Formats: sequence, C-alpha cells, structure tokens
Amino acid sequence: MPRKPEEARNSEQRKRQQMLRDADRKAKRPGRDDIARVALYWMISNMSAKGMSQVLEEFQDRIVSMLAEQGFDTRESEVVLDELVHKYSKGGQPFRRKVHLLYSDDADRDT
Repeated sequence: MPRKPEEARNSEQRKRQQMLRDADRKAKRPGRDDIARVALYWMISNMSAKGMSQVLEEFQDRIVSMLAEQGFDTRESEVVLDELVHKYSKGGQPFRRKVHLLYSDDADRDT
C-alpha cells in the first residue's frame, strides 16, 4: 500500500490530536505538565515550610544538573529554579484558575 502524502498524514494527525485534547478537556483530565507543576509546588513548599533548606538545596542542584544534561544553560536553569523556589516558598496558591474546568457541560466555554 503506498504511503499517504506527508501533508495528508500531518492533517490527520492534527485532527486526532485535537480530538484527544478536546476529550481530555471535557473529562477534566490533567496533563503531564499540570501534574508536574503541582508536584513541584508541593515539594518546594513542603521543604520550605519544614525548614529543610539543605534538602531543598540538594534538590535544586540535582534538577539544574539534569537540565544541563539535556542541554539547558546551567546558570539560566539556576535563575529560573531560584525564582520558582522563591515564589513557591511564600505560600498561597501560585496557579491561575483553569476557567474551562469550571463548566462541566460546555468544554468550549471560556468565560
């Protein structure tokens, strides 16, 4: 069977991906980034609240090292992570509300 043209494959893939995103939104299914964001916040805020500064520092060093192994700039990684640690250590909820999750019947509603 001959292979479909690249443009047709890409178009079909975009449609499949959009259908998956729409289904996830309707089901209020969190994505990988949502879970990672909450997990990072929980880890940093707990370490900070419990006065575990040495453990937090070791955690930061390891994260920066892993980012550098992926090719990210070490100094820039330190800056971004330091900003997150500062923000998450202050307490409170640092995330925006997911307005689209407030409406169970209409996944396309934005307000």
